[in-house]
Amino acid sequence: MNRYSIWLYVVIATVVALGAFYAAPNLYEQDPSLQISQTRGLVLTETVEKTVSAALTEAGLVPKAIEQSETRMLIRFNDTQTQLKAREVVQAALGGDDYSVALNLAPSTPGFLKAFGGKPMYLGLDLRGGVHFLMEVDMQGVNRQAEERFISDIKTALRGDGIRYLPMNRSDAKGITMRFRSRDDRNEARGLIQSQFVELDLHEVEKDFGLVGTIRPEVLEETRKLAIDQNITTLRSRVNELGVSEPIIQQQGLDRVVLQLPGVQDAAEARMIIGATATLEFRMVDLENDVRDALAGNVPVRSKLYFERDGAPQLLHKDIMLTGEYIIDARSGIDQQTGSPNVNITLNSKGASIFAAATQSEIGRPMATVYIEPKTETIRNEAGELEKHRTIKEEVINVATIRDILRKRFQITGLDSSEEARSLALLLRAGSLAAPIEIIEERTVGPSLGQDNIDRGFRSVQIGFVLVLIFMAFYYRAFGLIADFGLALNLVLLIALMSRIQATLTVPGIAGIVLTVGMAVDANVLIFERIREELRNGNSPQASIHAGYERAFSTIADANITTLIAALVLLAFGTGPILGFAVTLSLGIITSMFTAILGTRAVVNLVFGGRRMKNLPI
Repeated sequence: MNRYSIWLYVVIATVVALGAFYAAPNLYEQDPSLQISQTRGLVLTETVEKTVSAALTEAGLVPKAIEQSETRMLIRFNDTQTQLKAREVVQAALGGDDYSVALNLAPSTPGFLKAFGGKPMYLGLDLRGGVHFLMEVDMQGVNRQAEERFISDIKTALRGDGIRYLPMNRSDAKGITMRFRSRDDRNEARGLIQSQFVELDLHEVEKDFGLVGTIRPEVLEETRKLAIDQNITTLRSRVNELGVSEPIIQQQGLDRVVLQLPGVQDAAEARMIIGATATLEFRMVDLENDVRDALAGNVPVRSKLYFERDGAPQLLHKDIMLTGEYIIDARSGIDQQTGSPNVNITLNSKGASIFAAATQSEIGRPMATVYIEPKTETIRNEAGELEKHRTIKEEVINVATIRDILRKRFQITGLDSSEEARSLALLLRAGSLAAPIEIIEERTVGPSLGQDNIDRGFRSVQIGFVLVLIFMAFYYRAFGLIADFGLALNLVLLIALMSRIQATLTVPGIAGIVLTVGMAVDANVLIFERIREELRNGNSPQASIHAGYERAFSTIADANITTLIAALVLLAFGTGPILGFAVTLSLGIITSMFTAILGTRAVVNLVFGGRRMKNLPI
């Protein structure tokens, strides 16, 4: 009686060993670090490392270690003060906006633990710190995009009815300006536009038989609201691509969005992916006009001058064939014919129809892929004040001859590296933003604030844990010590599980751990009190141990299962702090069931099982 089979002891010992192994990475501190990467995801050369090392040496800043891969460099330091000084030195040495220099906290997990997937658990923004972004949506950009969509749709509708029109344009003050060759054309166009585009208010202008269309205020307000909502949805998709746990994304005011990324390991990539608003446009190359005339300043009215990355000029038509908003999937790969990196694009049904119709009559002609990325630079003016200047980076990344009608799937080539192809694919796959968005505030929550919260939180766990240990040892004697062992094992397994699944520990999560400690003890109390009751009823020590574990099992299972159901509901529907509490509570229930029923029972069987005793130290 009260003996386990050898295989069960082996299983329990294996679980304990694995738990200790995967909980071990949390014993190692994190190093304040700088992470350097190329903004376009290109390979970092040895020259970069030499430049950075020389600058740090000259400034008298000695790094703890320098680790470099093909696309990024990690410089570790012993303290945050050296880290902050080093960032200014490195930024000055590299110069320009070609490199991203970000503050990080890099885990110092030994290599043998990393080799088997050992990682420390993430700590939330309230504990470890992280990155806080405040972003502003460009509402003028929302208006501009809405008017440009109307211009494109109106042109399509007029061409479909054979109505002749002169070039259309838009202005921030007037709206959409349309001109026609005759009064009859204008009247016919007005009837068509009023019937198909009820969102516009139309006003006649006698000069050039013109019409001015303005978007109705209620339609514009709804467009702005939808733009904010879509931007938040897109940001969530991009955060999911980064694999960040428990992000906080919420609207602030009419045109701002707050984004917090707790436990982020790669702040440089987060800024690049979250802050990026890049998209694609597909335009036909203008073969009817000479690009040299455009370089001399004589750009045709219906064309626009662009440049490739190597500086080669390209004259493209202003009419856009397709934009990135119709892309539903993008995957990086390698071109089988040339061996160069590419991005395989998949369009939705509407985009496929538009692209097929646009390319049907252009077979045999060259088409360009234009990469567009708004950027904001902060420079110091003559008065010494910081000013923000917005620019739009537009470059041709690919020019290819259309060999067949392009429909749902096609590919983009001409990229500089596989890393750039992966970055572009991630950005397109995560979705394009409905309106330009600018990071107006970025704060890295430092480890000093996080460490204070960590100390307070873990001190509460330690105090509660120690008090429970003392009570159990005093009240249940030897069995209480066994319960204390199970309680310690429970914490180790809980930390191991959270580390293995890379869950994020927050302050509410610590509250869940404290509650788990209480529930784990509660199970042992039920078992031990049942054993005492059996002893009082005159049963033998071995029979009392067996009955205590067997008869208390149903009560323990019922209590834990009902709590687990509630925790799973919180896990499914909760967000932010609620989710952090639900994660630790759910995992804690699972580990406490294992340690209270199997773990402590195994120790009790080893110590007391099969022995002839008159009394039990309980």
